[in-house]
Amino acid sequence: MELHAGHHTVVQWMGLSFHIDTLYMTWLTMAIVIVITMLATRKRALVPSGIQNVVEMVLETLEAQFAPNLGKHWSKVSSLLFTFFLFICIGNELGLLPSGGKLFSPTADINTTLGFALASSAVVWATGIRIKGIGFFKHFFEPYVALFVLNVFEEIAKVVTLAARLFGNILAGEILLEVMYNLLPAYVPLEWAWIAFSLVIGVIQAFIFTVLTSSYLSQVVAEH
Repeated sequence: MELHAGHHTVVQWMGLSFHIDTLYMTWLTMAIVIVITMLATRKRALVPSGIQNVVEMVLETLEAQFAPNLGKHWSKVSSLLFTFFLFICIGNELGLLPSGGKLFSPTADINTTLGFALASSAVVWATGIRIKGIGFFKHFFEPYVALFVLNVFEEIAKVVTLAARLFGNILAGEILLEVMYNLLPAYVPLEWAWIAFSLVIGVIQAFIFTVLTSSYLSQVVAEH
């Protein structure tokens, strides 16, 4: 039995290699996010209903979780955190749906998750520099100058762990689902139970990524 999860269609262009299937799924995820956003904001009402109600519920849940730690800075990063959560959540779920191998998660590609991890760190750094100026870099020398190298490695580890955690969990879910599709008949309850469980895991992983990004942001705005 040959597994397709984790394998990508590689296209060479100008000496660079591209996972074209990951690009297609990323574009599809982007399109879904844009459509959801447009539908939720097209006819906004004081008493929300339909998709507007769902989106506002997600926003309120994120606000309840993150606003206490971010304080007055929540309004400045709320759109970004919501976008992270929505894109990663939808991207995760695409590959965990019973599509017969036609869909897969762009987050099952380490390039995608590494890009998100780098974007997360860039936002944290930009926020810290905007608020504290050059003083933001003081934490690299705290509590002792001798720990500078260790603090640098800690920053690198944040990027690596953010990327690897999301990538590993989603890829593992896709592999297990593909194995079940090949070994179990469609009517076996275990297969559908695992699909439901995997969909929940996709939401949880998106939430964890957003929680960690919020946590890193709260550290740089803690004294402001």
